[in-house]
Parts: sequence; structure tokens; C-alpha cells
Amino acid sequence: MPAFRALLSVSDKTGLVDLARRLAAAGVELIASGGTARAIATAGIPVRQVEDVTGFPEILGGRVKTLHPAIHGGILARRTPHHLDELASHNLAPIDLVVANLYPFQATVAQPNVTLATAVEEIDIGGVALLRAAAKNHESVTVVCDPADYAAVADAITTGGTSVHQRKQLAVKAFRHTAEYDTAITAYLAQQVGEDDEPGEPALLARRIHIDLYQQQLNRYGENPHQKGGLYGYVGEAPAFELLHGKEMSYNNWLDLDAAWMAAQDFGAPTVAIVKHGNPCGLASAGTLGDAYAKALASDPVSAFGGIVATSSWRWWWRRLTKPRRWTCSARRRTCASSSTAARRCAR
Repeated sequence: MPAFRALLSVSDKTGLVDLARRLAAAGVELIASGGTARAIATAGIPVRQVEDVTGFPEILGGRVKTLHPAIHGGILARRTPHHLDELASHNLAPIDLVVANLYPFQATVAQPNVTLATAVEEIDIGGVALLRAAAKNHESVTVVCDPADYAAVADAITTGGTSVHQRKQLAVKAFRHTAEYDTAITAYLAQQVGEDDEPGEPALLARRIHIDLYQQQLNRYGENPHQKGGLYGYVGEAPAFELLHGKEMSYNNWLDLDAAWMAAQDFGAPTVAIVKHGNPCGLASAGTLGDAYAKALASDPVSAFGGIVATSSWRWWWRRLTKPRRWTCSARRRTCASSSTAARRCAR
């Protein structure tokens, strides 16, 4: 029996075949469940089905696949003589690598008109158990929940194995992954059952709020130069702004940018707002952004030095710059230099 065994059970099969091929080439015995095993076998890579290891078939339409002592015993066993002897007494063997990701619950409930029954079927049980078991025993087991980590893990295994530090990092990532997953399930089900509603009263304020954020940027410094700061966004959402060149933004830069941007968006005409250290230095609207900027800067050119300049939406002045289309008005039999909506309104 190979000394190193890997269990693979993934919903998102991105990068699965390449990972399996590299592991197999390194002499790793592959064990996989259901569709994961089929995807690996179809690629011509040797793989054992989970039921071949457990001696028990999948049941309940696939709800129970990997929840078995032959799987979890192999993952949770410490590499001590006592635990290894106990495994051997039951004809079991250690599992050294667990690759798993979860049913797409968040993506499912984000769809319009999804039913509660459909959402419940996307609550992963076995995958969460695999990740938590492997993460708990990270002293000996490597756990991977993100396809972005496949290459680094494969590199490590083919060159002698993962390090303790790498396994700790991957364990933290796995626990974070399952925590975010449970948070999404809790939030959805609480909404479905009206946990926050008082009898006969609509819910005005939630009793609990869970905010899932990730670090988009490490700021140059925090509120003061000797402090650290970071910019965070909601998980699943792209950053609102992109730094094209220059130094990283500071904490105060982001506050000024937010204030200037929001101020400029309140106006329909081309508008420029200038903010420095939380103080408005200039705000002006004009026929063009160039004229608006000149007026805004003239408000306080001294204080504006080093400040943040924000403009209103580009759509308004882009429409002004582009030549309007001409539409034939069937009612008056003449050409109307206007938008299609205005032309149709005139025709009526």
C-alpha cells in the first residue's frame, strides 16, 4: 500500500484533473467520491472509489458518502504508535491529504425565486466534516479547500511534503471557509423562518448581523503614520476602485475619496468635488468637467493641494460629447435630433 494517500471530494472541479495527475505521478494513492472519482477516472488517472475503501455504498441519494470510520479515522488519527496500531487493528490506513470544497449554497440562494427545499439540498454535510477533520489534524494532514492552492500543494508533495507552516495556513483557510459557509446558511434560514420578527410585528432591526469582509488592500498607513490600516470589501464583490499608479492609498485617502465621490454623484451635470483631510475644498458643476474642475479649485486652491478630486458619472458628459442620433418622426414626417425615447413620445 502506498505510504501517502489523498482523499478528493469536490463540488467545484476547477483544476481537479491536473492536481490528480500530479499527485498520481508522485506516487500518491487517490481516493475520491462520486462525481470527483468519475472526473479523475475519465482522465485516465488511477483512482479508488470511496465505497471501495469503506466497504459501504453511498446511500440516501448521495447524502451519505464519506461519513465513515474508514475515512474519518484515517484523517483524524495522530501519527503515534497507539493511533496507528488502532487503525491497523481495524484494517484501516491513514489519509494524509484531503482536497474538498462545498456545495454552492451561497450561489444557489442568490438566485431569484429559489425554494427552501432547493436551498436545503445545497447544505453540505460530508464536505464540511472532511475539511474540519483534516484541519483539526493539520499536524499530520494537509487540507485544501481552494483550487488556487492546488499548484503549491502539488509542488510541495512532489518535493518531499508540505511543511508544518503550510499545513497551518491551509487549516486556517479551511476553518474560515466552513465558518463563512455556516454563516451564509444561518443568515438564509433565519430570514426564511423570520427569526428576527416579533409576533405580529415586522422586523425593523436584526438581532444579529454577520458581516463577511476580506482585505482588498493593505494601506500605506492608518489614521496616523505610525498606525496600520487596511481596506476591506464584502466577500464576493470586486473592489470599487483600482489603483492605476503611484503609492498605495492611506486610511485618510480612502475617507477623502469616499466623501468626494459621493458628493460629486449627487449632481446631474458635470461636477467636481475636492476633499482634503475630510474637509470640502471645492464643489462645482458646469457644462464640462474641465470648467467644473476650474471652479471647484478656485474655491480654495490652497487647501486643495494634495487633496482628492472626484468627478460625477462619465455617462452624462459622454452623452454630451457624442453626436445625438437622428430619428424620423412618423407623426410629423420630419427628422428629430433627439433620443429614441423623446422621438417616440413626440410621435404619440
